[in-house]
Amino acid sequence: MATKALIIPAAGIGSRMQKDIPKPFLQLGDCTIIEQTIQRFSSLDGLKQVIVPTSKSYLGATKEILQKALPADVEGIVLVGGNTRQESIHKALKEAGDVHLIIVHDAVRPFVRQEHICNCCEAADLNGGAVLGVPAKDTIKKIDGNRIIRETPSRKYLWQTQTPQVFQKELLMEAYQKASEDDFLGTDDSSLVERLGYTVVMVEGDRSNFKITYPLDLELAQLLVEKGRGS
Repeated sequence: MATKALIIPAAGIGSRMQKDIPKPFLQLGDCTIIEQTIQRFSSLDGLKQVIVPTSKSYLGATKEILQKALPADVEGIVLVGGNTRQESIHKALKEAGDVHLIIVHDAVRPFVRQEHICNCCEAADLNGGAVLGVPAKDTIKKIDGNRIIRETPSRKYLWQTQTPQVFQKELLMEAYQKASEDDFLGTDDSSLVERLGYTVVMVEGDRSNFKITYPLDLELAQLLVEKGRGS
């Protein structure tokens, strides 16, 4: 059984939600979104640490959430995040202990299924890296700077990437260090690993693992919790 550390970046302000409170700390059912998210991982076999980079003003609240949500044998670490998601995760990586796998998951994806988490971890253990995703259901258009359509890629090879994204620790640390040295800003963790030529496998999840980004997403999440479909 591979030992694991979970990183949940929660330092963003979430301006698209049009709320004063950052998205992870909004109420969802009887607790916050981030607490719902952590609960999805708290009983994961081999989990040793949960590391949450957040804003300075939410350090105390985050520590309380970890103390309540984590089993006694899982270490909770809270730190002040960086100016970007990538910087926050790089800081969190430096706090990771002697584990084999690093799991990175969005704080605002509270409906991920544990079977998909396990599948992603197993694939990363075998291949070096793995990400959860679903096949693209809409036709994707590639446009130019004038919004003129230049290409319609086949959906056969297009997937919508989610989290968790899981990597062998040394591989992910190398990727983040190289990105820092090159001043490269990726769109996700996998993009940093891919640019070094390492293998990252796509693992199929489902569409219930959506990211709460806009007010409509929050309304849907609340509806799922009320109807007991968030489990």
